[in-house]
Amino acid sequence: MGNITLNNVSKAFGSTVIIPGIDLVIEDGEFVVFVGPSGCGKSTLLRLIAGLEDTSGGSIHIDGRDVTNEAPAKRKLAMVFQSYALYPHMSVAKNIAFPLKMAGEDKAAIDRKVAEAARVLNLTNYLERRPGQLSGGQRQRVAIGRAIVRQPSAFLFDEPLSNLDAALRGTMRLEISELHQQLKTTMIYVTHDQVEAMTMADKIVVLNAGNIEQVGSPMELYRTPANLFVAGFIGSPRMNLIEGAPAEKHGAKTVGIRPEHLKISATTGEWQARVGVAEHLGSDTFLHVQADGVGPLTVRADGEIGARHGDTVYLTPDPSKLHRFGSDGKAI
Repeated sequence: MGNITLNNVSKAFGSTVIIPGIDLVIEDGEFVVFVGPSGCGKSTLLRLIAGLEDTSGGSIHIDGRDVTNEAPAKRKLAMVFQSYALYPHMSVAKNIAFPLKMAGEDKAAIDRKVAEAARVLNLTNYLERRPGQLSGGQRQRVAIGRAIVRQPSAFLFDEPLSNLDAALRGTMRLEISELHQQLKTTMIYVTHDQVEAMTMADKIVVLNAGNIEQVGSPMELYRTPANLFVAGFIGSPRMNLIEGAPAEKHGAKTVGIRPEHLKISATTGEWQARVGVAEHLGSDTFLHVQADGVGPLTVRADGEIGARHGDTVYLTPDPSKLHRFGSDGKAI
């Protein structure tokens, strides 16, 4: 089991409040991602759940048990950090086995659990190597293996891929998602990268200045952002946010339209625009344009589009995909 409930959990360092007070329920078996900009409190929240930081208020329950004042070791959680924290003088097998050895398990049980973790993580052929002989992705898998053998109620990942290059991050995203499907264990994953959040999560928790802005599935946040912060944070490229007359026409202080929901034409449309930079990415081209009376916009177009710097184009937003926000920043 791995049901985790936060009741009005807060954290302050002296007079500096990091988390004012959060309520959150994480269901057993969910893959939950905490996402937000640097300094939003997502890593602090993870450390509170792990017991590595003391709460300033509120309570934390795991499977119905109040663990607010329990030591980390008693919470039956396993944490995987940004740094691999492996012992360089030990083999892969000994690194994975270390928590079991410290717990006093017998050798046969240790060998069996290490072999199974290695099989799941494709590390069987590397068990006798030392961390210095492994790639960054392999070292991260060893750190995950060390967590797996403890058979925790939940895994806590604190930006585990940030030390890897872009290609390897993509591979590891898939591997961690596949691991979740195999283990069916609750996972909480912290990242500032909304692409990681969108591609990995069952449920995303968007944090800003220690507050939860919205909780929902990736597509819920994409389709129905609760406010301007979520609208601007979720989606790549980010949503176009427009104020002034074009917004007032739709009865809103601000309207939002995603780059992929703007129809582009060479001859006619609602807004005339001039092309600035065109980013050609193969299957897609991102056009950065200046629309008359509207301002700068980003348009997601077909990769074969021939628009160039200085060209005039015409844009029409899909009215069914338009987002409206009031003066308080909340969705209307």
